[in-house]
Amino acid sequence: MKLFQIEEPEGGPADPGLPGMAIGIDLGGARALVAVSVGGNPVVLEDREGFEQDLPVPSPDAGIDQWTELFIRARLRAERALARPATHTVIVASAVDSTAATRLTEAAGQAGLMVLRLVAAAELQPGAAPGLAAALLAEDLAPRPEPGGAGTDLG
Repeated sequence: MKLFQIEEPEGGPADPGLPGMAIGIDLGGARALVAVSVGGNPVVLEDREGFEQDLPVPSPDAGIDQWTELFIRARLRAERALARPATHTVIVASAVDSTAATRLTEAAGQAGLMVLRLVAAAELQPGAAPGLAAALLAEDLAPRPEPGGAGTDLG
């Protein structure tokens, strides 16, 4: 499924201070899965033909550089598919201890993604697809521009 966005003739917001899309990232398999939810409708994001990239999940004890590279690629996949910046994420992992949480949060931050929440797969409802659940949660937790906030200050 391909997503598209209809915008006003002037285009989207030009304020770089506004938050971008929030995405879900599932680290539970051999390959990371990237998903987004719009209006409560989650969808897995795929690379366009000719721009495919592999998203292998590093081992739990991998260095920060390997994790950062994964999150950079996940963000790139989302931004190419959505034609919008991705700035926030919810990450689902098999297990999330304090060491893993610190490593994942730091690596995502270095890749330009603010972690909204880390979720252990066991915390999800039975039968829920982890990547889609992460996308739904990311949509719910994503920051929203405040009325009268960024981009409206005339002073």
